[in-house]
Amino acid sequence: MKKLIYISIFIFGILCIPQYAYAQVDFNKVPDDDLGNVEDEFQEHFFEALKQKGIENYERAVEALHKCLNLNSKRPVIYFELGKNYKSLKNFGAAEDNLKKAISMQPDNEWFLDELYDVYYQQDDIDNAIKTIKQLVKYHPDYKEDLAALYVREKQYKQALDILDELDKQLGVTEQRDAMRNEIYDITGNADDRIDNLKQRIANNPNNEENHLQLIYRYSQTGDKKNAYKAAQNLLKINPESKLVHLALYKFYLDDDKVDKAIASVKKVLTSAEINADAKTKVLKDFVAFVARNPQYEQDLVEITSLVDDNKTAQTHGDLAQYYLKAGDKAKSLYHYKEALKQDPNDFKLIRDILLLQLDLKQFEVVINDSLNALELYPAQPILYLTNGAAHNNLGNYKDAIDNLEIGLDFLVDNPKMEADFYAQLSVAYKALNNISKSDSFAKKALLIRAQQ
Repeated sequence: MKKLIYISIFIFGILCIPQYAYAQVDFNKVPDDDLGNVEDEFQEHFFEALKQKGIENYERAVEALHKCLNLNSKRPVIYFELGKNYKSLKNFGAAEDNLKKAISMQPDNEWFLDELYDVYYQQDDIDNAIKTIKQLVKYHPDYKEDLAALYVREKQYKQALDILDELDKQLGVTEQRDAMRNEIYDITGNADDRIDNLKQRIANNPNNEENHLQLIYRYSQTGDKKNAYKAAQNLLKINPESKLVHLALYKFYLDDDKVDKAIASVKKVLTSAEINADAKTKVLKDFVAFVARNPQYEQDLVEITSLVDDNKTAQTHGDLAQYYLKAGDKAKSLYHYKEALKQDPNDFKLIRDILLLQLDLKQFEVVINDSLNALELYPAQPILYLTNGAAHNNLGNYKDAIDNLEIGLDFLVDNPKMEADFYAQLSVAYKALNNISKSDSFAKKALLIRAQQ
């Protein structure tokens, strides 16, 4: 919050000391009485105080400043420095007293007031902090922003918004003030005021795309689809070349069954350089879900995904893999799972899904190789031993199957379905090795577990 409070050391080291000390002493003049000695002694103690404060020895600094006071108690800078040192010592009462003394001697000194404000702020004395900062606002508009933040803390939201409106009018909108404004709207739940503010901004500056987009979003957030759509159309009218507006329009078009327009909007989003990858991923995910419900548009999905072949995210490939799996195209599903894994090679869920799909596609040699590689990363994951054992069974490597399946069982915890699968595969292996008793035993165990599911 504070923007100016921490620069006072250099300000006073460079400016205040000359004003209060050097300016009153002619160092080229030989002292002809005790006044020169007093001034030298004062400066010695004052610089000692600054030195001790610089090395965070605040008690020694206070001692030196009190020696300064004994020599000359009419210099406000001494009380100011005492206030800062007492504040560092967390002696806020003494800090306040000394800073008030300095201010009484120089009521218009911004730095004195700023330091007193920080004393109150650190004590969470918001009432006195507000009183002090009201004296500071005439020096710099940043203090008004601090005042608005204090009003928020005191739940005086109208006063805070009034100040933010004033600052926006004088200085223009900033992200920081907007964040505070939205915090207030979120706390109060006053969606109408938020929307009114955005509408006023649009009236004042119709070409500001961000305000239009915020209005669309806020209408959508309140469930006012009609006005959100209207706001989107208004932005498109003002700026027909807008790409960002299609982040909203594609959804409206899909909901209204205007599929051709939705597809056009999706294409504009996915080919726009100004729209980030996360937003594109969300749009593509929505369209994948739409095509899953409406498979007649699969060719459009193929065309659309080809637009982003070079920069699909792992999530996008994952979504496409799930879509093709549901659609029954296991080969395409496996392709997209593998592409996702290239971007995120340690993703265990992807590894698991790929192995299971490869088993389904009877790619047994590949399963054995990939499961062994995966076990180097995840040696305690039973599904890896299960897929490896199942692949060995299908290739007639029954002893290898048994070795892997028995190891995997040792890692299995509270997963009856997978336990039954292990027993079923062990039954297959032992039967092939003509160990019928063990085969039957494992088969019965598998049946019993499945019957209980």
